[in-house]
Amino acid sequence: MLATLRNAWKIDDIRKKLLFMMFMVLIYRLGNAVTVPYVNAAELTRWFQRDLSGSILGLINTMSGSALERASIFALSIQPYINASIIMQLLTIAIPALERMRKEGGEEGKKKIEKITRYSTIGIAALQGFAYYTMISGGDGSGGSMLVDGAEGWLPAVVIVATFMTGSALLMWMGEQITEFGIGNGISIILFVSIVSRFPNEIYQMVTKTIAAPSNWWIYALMLLGALAIVVLIVIVQNSERRIPVQYSKRVVGRKMYGGQSTHLPMKVNMSGVLPVIFAQSIASIPATVGVFIPGMREGWLMSVFDTDKVTYMVIYFLLIVFFSYFYSTVQFNPVEIANNLKKNGGFIPGFRAGKPTSEFIQKVLTKITLFGALFLAVVAISPIIVSAVSQTAKESGISMGGTSIIIVVSVAIETIKQLESQMLMRHYKGFLE
Repeated sequence: MLATLRNAWKIDDIRKKLLFMMFMVLIYRLGNAVTVPYVNAAELTRWFQRDLSGSILGLINTMSGSALERASIFALSIQPYINASIIMQLLTIAIPALERMRKEGGEEGKKKIEKITRYSTIGIAALQGFAYYTMISGGDGSGGSMLVDGAEGWLPAVVIVATFMTGSALLMWMGEQITEFGIGNGISIILFVSIVSRFPNEIYQMVTKTIAAPSNWWIYALMLLGALAIVVLIVIVQNSERRIPVQYSKRVVGRKMYGGQSTHLPMKVNMSGVLPVIFAQSIASIPATVGVFIPGMREGWLMSVFDTDKVTYMVIYFLLIVFFSYFYSTVQFNPVEIANNLKKNGGFIPGFRAGKPTSEFIQKVLTKITLFGALFLAVVAISPIIVSAVSQTAKESGISMGGTSIIIVVSVAIETIKQLESQMLMRHYKGFLE
């Protein structure tokens, strides 16, 4: 990875893209330090660290790079865009008009769907911004408010909600710019930076707690070893693929013979990457998020059922990861289309006739490897949550969200490096041809 980065830096075009990406990341991190007007950020941070670090808001705070606990302009992070994307992709399947727009509209249809997603993001950001304002104005349940003195009335509410909404829209735009002019997927890069930015502080807290309670050092050591093992497993699974042999028949054109070569059809074990984890986390956290944002419901049944350390949340989270894994593998890989393309080009899978038998075999293989990839992601995501629920020391260390965070960080890093390598390869061939 370091060699790839070093070689990429030597290429002028890729260096410009890396610098642009770093500039956008810098703006994002600076924006995370700018507090929304009328909010008592110091009191809000103390409340988060005292009462909410292990709740669903603690998970959302992790995904926002601690912006939520500071009430910064980027406090909502990219969650509104992720939720809007989920809604649009599900509606595209449910509504025939949207599906035709995506399949038959070409580039113009894709732009229309992206435009609808952007407007949906702004609407969801407005709702979440208002919910966040309701939470901080209601305080921690003791009657106090997280707003500064004299911030009553409709004007502070409008300013706070509009700032949150604008910050979310700006992040969405920055993600699109990174995708177009930088390296990798912009939304994933922003999420990656948000999670990584918390690592130094969490490591510092872990070292401090180890010094304060030396007898617990072995628990933290086991957690670190477990995190390293998860990283290794994620890398192995992300790079794993099932290779289906493909044979092309020989054909004579004039005096020349074409075809006859053997190749393979690669099928990745984790075809959908990190998206199932991101989307499952967003959907599974909705009930508890609603309960936290409404002061009267924080101690109600909604929080007792859907909080992150509850069995109900773990089961829903597990099932959603499996569902989205199958959903994205179905969207990205069409066995019927692959079988038809092989038939048109004179290719076949040994032992299976071209056409329907080939598509059925590919579908069977796809179902098996997707199940393995989905179960792997789900187990890795919920294992640290189970550990934190069983061990009080692990819960106090903040490691309960480690599985989701590690999956996202490692997967985004792998995909970004692969994009770097592909761009370097393109420039290598271009120079060779010239």
